[in-house]
Amino acid sequence: MASEEELFASVDALLNEEPHLPPPAERARLREAAGITQARLATALKTTTQSVKNWENGRSEPKPPRLDAYQRLLNGWAAKHPAPGAAPTASVAATAPAASVEPAASRVEAADAPQAPAAPAAAPARPPFRPTATSRRPATKKAAQPAADPRFPHGPLAVLDGDGSAYGVDGIVLDCPVGTMVELVEWTLRESGLGARKLNRYGKDSDPLIVLTAAAAVKLGLPERLEGHEQRRSLRLPEDHPVVKQVVKAKWRLTQRGFGPWARIYRKAQGRERQCVQLAILSWDALDERSWPGVSEMEPADVARVLGVYAQRVITPRGSTAVSGLELMTALRPPTRAVRDEASGNWVPGHNPGSLGTEPMDPAPPEATPEHPVVVNSGWTGGFLNEEAYQWVRPVDLLTDEECTLPFAVGLDLNTAFLAAAARLVVGLSAPDHFHAPAFNPKIPGSWLVDLSHIELDPRLPSPFTPDGTRPTGPAWYQTHTVAYAQELGYNVQLLEAYLRRETGAYLDPWHDRLKTAYVDTLADLGVTKDLTDAQFLAAMERHKDVDPAMAAVLAAIKATVKGGIGKLRERPQGRKYKEGERWPALQRPTWRPDIRAAVISKARINMHRKLRNMAAMTGLYPLAVLSDCVVYPSPGDSPLAFLPYAASGKPQPGGFRLGPTPGLAKLEGVQSMLWAVDLMEQGYNPARHIKGGDAVLDEGE
Repeated sequence: MASEEELFASVDALLNEEPHLPPPAERARLREAAGITQARLATALKTTTQSVKNWENGRSEPKPPRLDAYQRLLNGWAAKHPAPGAAPTASVAATAPAASVEPAASRVEAADAPQAPAAPAAAPARPPFRPTATSRRPATKKAAQPAADPRFPHGPLAVLDGDGSAYGVDGIVLDCPVGTMVELVEWTLRESGLGARKLNRYGKDSDPLIVLTAAAAVKLGLPERLEGHEQRRSLRLPEDHPVVKQVVKAKWRLTQRGFGPWARIYRKAQGRERQCVQLAILSWDALDERSWPGVSEMEPADVARVLGVYAQRVITPRGSTAVSGLELMTALRPPTRAVRDEASGNWVPGHNPGSLGTEPMDPAPPEATPEHPVVVNSGWTGGFLNEEAYQWVRPVDLLTDEECTLPFAVGLDLNTAFLAAAARLVVGLSAPDHFHAPAFNPKIPGSWLVDLSHIELDPRLPSPFTPDGTRPTGPAWYQTHTVAYAQELGYNVQLLEAYLRRETGAYLDPWHDRLKTAYVDTLADLGVTKDLTDAQFLAAMERHKDVDPAMAAVLAAIKATVKGGIGKLRERPQGRKYKEGERWPALQRPTWRPDIRAAVISKARINMHRKLRNMAAMTGLYPLAVLSDCVVYPSPGDSPLAFLPYAASGKPQPGGFRLGPTPGLAKLEGVQSMLWAVDLMEQGYNPARHIKGGDAVLDEGE
């Protein structure tokens, strides 16, 4: 006869057994009786649709803690939908309401479990970011989130860790039981439920992005670090690397970029179904610290959060922020749309009006770079556009004694100044035509040869016609906005030549609108909103990076996307093997458009000069230096509030610099507490460099 100890041990063993699930067929019956799809159940349990299918056909079983949540759900359904001819037992009936008294920590996985049709509808999925308690932005002002695409229930991307967990947006964790790169690609396309819907009706859905941590990379057979003598962004795995050979053997392809930090693995599309996976390898410096500060060192779930918010507000990353900025232009203005072929009656790809089309377009010689084939092959010696951002410091002999004794120099940085310049910017969409002695028309985008050296302006301000702020010395090529500003200043312009475009349009408008919304919304999540007073705005900007480092990283990435995207419109040749006069890969893109880059920078520089003139007229103040989108003023106090012009009502005067989170408005960039002594200036002290360095030239990206 068994002892009491043995009996209790047997009972304890039964109590400690894993929950017993009903047979697979019964699981499917209960779900269908509740009116819940497999995809919706997968979303509630933070898993994949394929996993639910496996549970319901007996191929696999869930594991804790998902097992407990799944059994709780099935018990609840069993109480409401008993099998025909069977009555629910007391134990089952008592299980369903037990969830309402369980501690929150023990029902994490089941918190979003869907209910029966008779109950209220399940709450929609949380947005990728829930504002922190310090956010001052009213919830009612938030834009409505787009409805989730049922084809991509788990969001646009996932971060894969070494233990087989794939961390997605909104806290989703997917099981990713793969051991090779080929298995990862096939799992991503068939089971993960990752991807994002197209941004334009004529565009393409975003391919799923898988971000690999160092541990995941090593597990899949990749080196933890990619070492070599080339620049980091140029490094690639050799073609004979086992992983590359494995991918090719499975009849997958790599793009011309090869297997680098941002690798794309694809097969030829079958009909409308794309077969492509984007990879980003964290330990290979896929996320540049300058554009994604601190993200590479975050935990996988936090990396997924940062990239997920960026993907939802901007675009699923496909490379550096510069690459993403350029991809966003094309995603919002697809080159083709479906048109009916009159001869056959079939729908075929046709040109999408307002886009840059599918074919690359050579620039006019003055718009090109010296190594471009149109310059080298033609022997062009007529000069080039020099529309760049400001790099100017006021000469020491133009400083007054009063300015030199002011104790502070305050830097004002315009919020995404180049993004603001892209708003309602009309650019050329067709090839350039050459004209001699044309009449000037400020509505026609192009490049104009004109002599502006005779224009006399206040030397205490930089010249609006040159990046270094010096007066022009003779005829030069200028973009339309620069010539139009000369007319605005009251000077007659005599045009010698011009390269103009007949077809025009506001190509960058949707790009501007999306990035502006992303920028303003992200600032609001950090507590910087439009309803703040100027003093509150400055205080909020001072602490915004500490409110939420993840969202601060998103903000930095959005700003880098703006500058990188504009800069990449004129990507220069890269690599030691390049020879002058050869065509480099970037020239094969329709988005290689240096004239559009010049138009944005010209408008931004003119906008800056107009504000400088208005400030001088209203306050009598002149800048000490201007570097890119940052201007430095001498000040009696350590805040812009000490010198910015305000009306008697307390409102900012229009026309000058104004504080605020909107692109084009100013914020405090930095403060130097020191006497502006003339001898320091003579020793080469550059106030702009000390306020903000290395930001004068728009980065041309990878």
